[in-house]
This record gives sequence, structure tokens and C-alpha cells, in this order.
Amino acid sequence: MKLFGREHVERYRATDGAEGHDWEGTQTLLLTTTGRKSGEQRTTPLIYAPAGDSFAVVASKGGADTPPAWFLNLSESPEVEVQVKGDRFKARARTASPEEKPELWRKMIAEWPSYDEYQQRTEREIPVVVLERS
Repeated sequence: MKLFGREHVERYRATDGAEGHDWEGTQTLLLTTTGRKSGEQRTTPLIYAPAGDSFAVVASKGGADTPPAWFLNLSESPEVEVQVKGDRFKARARTASPEEKPELWRKMIAEWPSYDEYQQRTEREIPVVVLERS
């Protein structure tokens, strides 16, 4: 199953994550943001790691020099919707602080080791985003 595809989102939602949560040896959640220009809801599957009562995701865009659209959308509207398997909830997104990022980065590397390679591809500091239940 292709990550970031519409099919991934549709199958994840239809099966409460039975199809789509487990992907390529890791786990994904669905993050729904509000488009900063369009105002439309946009849903993106993202690799995640639990972070206490919250969840961490990485705004890597594969190591591109520009951040992913979903991350830019958070600057306008940090109120998001998250789905982890069958658990759907509202959350507030924030960028991890410099103090908490190293630990969260290690957790994310455990989920997807390529994040270190992505960081090497760009001069942009790739952020870790914390999704906190509202």
C-alpha cells in the first residue's frame, strides 16, 4: 500500500486502521489539517511514535528543502483531527521544543531510520510535531 495516497486514507478509515496502520514495518496515523489557503480538510497518513499521552510525527517531506504542506497548515490552524487505528480524536499540534526534540527524534528513528538520512539531505532542521489530545 502506498503511503500518502488517497487509497491509504480510505482503507485506513474504512477498516479503523486494520488496513493501513501497519505499514512497511512501522505504524501510521491519519492527520487531518485545515488548508491555510483553501480552508479545506486535508488528511495525510504519517509515521508516528507514542509520546506519553501524545503522539509524535516528523515533518520531513523525505528530506526536501521545503516543509510538507500539512506542517505549513499547522501554522495557521494547530487544531487538528487524528486517527490512530479506530481511535479518532481532536488534538492540538505543536512543534517539539529544543529540549524535548532529541528524545522524540530517537523514538522516531526507531520507527523509521531513514529520518536521519532525510535530515542529511537538507539544511532545514526537520521538526518533530507533537499531537496533544484536546
